[in-house]
Amino acid sequence: MRRWLLIVGLLGSLSAQAQSPVWAIKGAHNTVYLAGSVHLLKAGDSTLPAAFERAYTAAKALVMEVDIDDVNSPEAQSLLLEKGMYADGATLRDSIGEARYARVATEAARLGLPMEQLQIFEPWALALALTQLQYLQLGFDPESGVEEQLGRRAHTDNKKIQGLETLEQQINSLAGLSKDDQARFLDLTVTEMHDAERETAEVVGAWRSGNIKKLAALLSEDYDSFPSLYRALVSDRNRRWLPQIERFLKDDQDYLVVVGALHLVGPGGLLELAKAQGLEPRPLQ
Repeated sequence: MRRWLLIVGLLGSLSAQAQSPVWAIKGAHNTVYLAGSVHLLKAGDSTLPAAFERAYTAAKALVMEVDIDDVNSPEAQSLLLEKGMYADGATLRDSIGEARYARVATEAARLGLPMEQLQIFEPWALALALTQLQYLQLGFDPESGVEEQLGRRAHTDNKKIQGLETLEQQINSLAGLSKDDQARFLDLTVTEMHDAERETAEVVGAWRSGNIKKLAALLSEDYDSFPSLYRALVSDRNRRWLPQIERFLKDDQDYLVVVGALHLVGPGGLLELAKAQGLEPRPLQ
C-alpha cells in the first residue's frame, strides 16, 4: 500500500511555499532536523535530495521511526509472524468473507502467492506481504530506501542510531486495528495495486521536488474516508514521538530524525504539533 510505504500528506497552514523534504528546529544549543522519508526507492533512482545530505552531515545521531538494525534483525521476522498469524484457529477466508477473499485470491495468484498457505495470516499482515511483493516486482529495492541508505552511512561513520519506538510498537499499530478496519485496509491495498507504478512515480517526483501541494492531492483522499487508520498509523504515534523530539532539542548535539513524511506535514503532524508547542520549524534548502 503506497500510503504505508510512501507515507506523505497534507501540509495545511504551516507553509504552502516550502519546497523541501527536510525541516530544521533550533534548540538552545543544537538543531534537530526532521526529514520526510520515502521508505522504498528504485536502485537506479535512489539519490536523496540535497537537503538530506546537509542534515546528515551536521547531525551526530540518526533517529528513525524504528532502529533500522532492529528491523533487519532475525527477531523481526519472528515478531511479525507471531503478531500476524491467527492464534485461535481462525482463517482469513472466515474473517473477511467470500467476496473479499475472491478479490484477494486473484491478486495473490497474479503475484505468484499460494493462497491456501496464506489462510493463517490476519488481513493487515497479508496486506503488507502483497504490497512488498508488488513493489519488488516493480523494481523497488528495499536496500535503496531512505532509512537503509542513511543507516549504512551511520554505521560507517560511527553515528549513533536509535528509534522513536520499538518494532513491536510499530507492528501493534496495525495488529491492533479492529477486524473491520483490517479488512478495509486489505481492501484498500488490493484496490491500489494495479496503479502502484504510476502513482508511486508521481509521489516520488513530488517528494524529490518538495511539492507539498501535489503530495497532498495524491495521497490525502484515502485517509479522509478512513480516519481510524490515520489515527493508528499517524496521529497517535506523532503524539508519542513529540516529547522525545523536545528532549533532543535540550541536548548540545544535532539530530537527524527521519520519519514517513505524513508524520511531518499531515493533520496532527509533527510540524503542526511542534508549532503548537512554540517551536519554529523551518524548511532546509
